[in-house]
Amino acid sequence: MKWLITIFQYTILVDALCTEGMISKAVEIVDTMRKQGIEPNVVTYSTLVDAHCKEGMVSKAEDIVDTMIKRGIEPDVITYSALVNGHCLQNEMDKARGVFNLMIEKGCAPDIVTYNTMIHGYCKGKRLDEAMELFHEISRNGPILDTVTYSTLLQSMFQLGRVLTACELFRKVLASGQIPDIVTCLILLNALCKTGYIEEALKLFEAMRNSGLELDIVPYTILIEGLCKVGHIK
Repeated sequence: MKWLITIFQYTILVDALCTEGMISKAVEIVDTMRKQGIEPNVVTYSTLVDAHCKEGMVSKAEDIVDTMIKRGIEPDVITYSALVNGHCLQNEMDKARGVFNLMIEKGCAPDIVTYNTMIHGYCKGKRLDEAMELFHEISRNGPILDTVTYSTLLQSMFQLGRVLTACELFRKVLASGQIPDIVTCLILLNALCKTGYIEEALKLFEAMRNSGLELDIVPYTILIEGLCKVGHIK
């Protein structure tokens, strides 16, 4: 029991150092663990991988993954997701997809965080069709879609001028009983009003009211301006 607690305590320390940006110190702590005969576990390694990826040191993160595998510790969904995120942050979507495919080959099923990370990366790179392929894959096989998935795709569609596609997806969002967060709702409401899709804007506004979101003057102003634009002044 003492050995397990020691690993737990070291991992907390590694996480705290990484959170504070002291990654090199965190690596030193892991080296100290090994010298004391305490092998870091998958949580410890994943913490280091995530920290390196967020700082743009993806190559170093991959070295850490190689090390853990050589020591007989298999990466889990958190480890792989951190690597996927690292490549996405560097706009290396083909490499991110490679890691994504590898984890599936290894029998490690991506979770919704992994999928959302990939979808966001594709959308950021204006590769909407590939993002939609993943969306359809989730719809068929799981995991359960969440508001982040929908919001990311909807924002990208409007930014790329794919308004009709966005409206179709929006209908699916409403049918699923989910609604994007307030920031995304305002972006969508504004886009719908500016492009003349007032009926869809009204549906979104009503869904926002029914969802319990706290609405200030902004959505009302957007909707009024949209109605005036198409001549519905009364």
